[in-house]
Amino acid sequence: MAETFSTSSRRRAAPMEPDQRRAMIVAAALPLVVEYGSSVSTAKIARAAGIGEGTIFRAFADKDALLAACMAEAVRPDDTVAHLESIALDQPLTARLTEAAEVMHGYMTRLGAVAGALAAAGRLERPAPSGKDGRSPDREAGLAAPRAALAALFEPDQDTLRLAPERLADAFQLMLMSAGRPGAPDPLTTEELVDLFLNGALTTPGEAR
Repeated sequence: MAETFSTSSRRRAAPMEPDQRRAMIVAAALPLVVEYGSSVSTAKIARAAGIGEGTIFRAFADKDALLAACMAEAVRPDDTVAHLESIALDQPLTARLTEAAEVMHGYMTRLGAVAGALAAAGRLERPAPSGKDGRSPDREAGLAAPRAALAALFEPDQDTLRLAPERLADAFQLMLMSAGRPGAPDPLTTEELVDLFLNGALTTPGEAR
């Protein structure tokens, strides 16, 4: 005999907290922002998120607020840092850095795609640098956690390093960011970047002629 359930016995799913709902909407919106830029409609985002369009405007003041949240999510390095911290330290340094470079490339590709889509439509606001060195404090804060995770990858070999792990991590991060510029002709592969960083430009040790 089939088991029956009364309506009163069914449990309704617990409603999402506001922060959870906003995060769910942003997650659905991000790939659409990359594809369509700021012209993506809130109706399309709602369909992707499986919600009514009105729910978006209960979570965000307007579409601009949603686009700003998408940019903030793209900048967040949390997942990138978690991936960097999961890299096995018992591998050779070259393998560690190659894996790290792939992770950083994925992060910068995502960030560049969202920023590029919004900038192309004139919807990306770039905060004015306010630090003494002309750098944005928010940008530096976003780079600090990945840089610390990169430094940890150098530490097992610190006895053979010419510089401290923190300084090498800073240089490696800057190299990866520079190499990841969109539109760069014939970009270096990940393996080439790591080899160049660890072994330099010369085929043999010594001064260039």
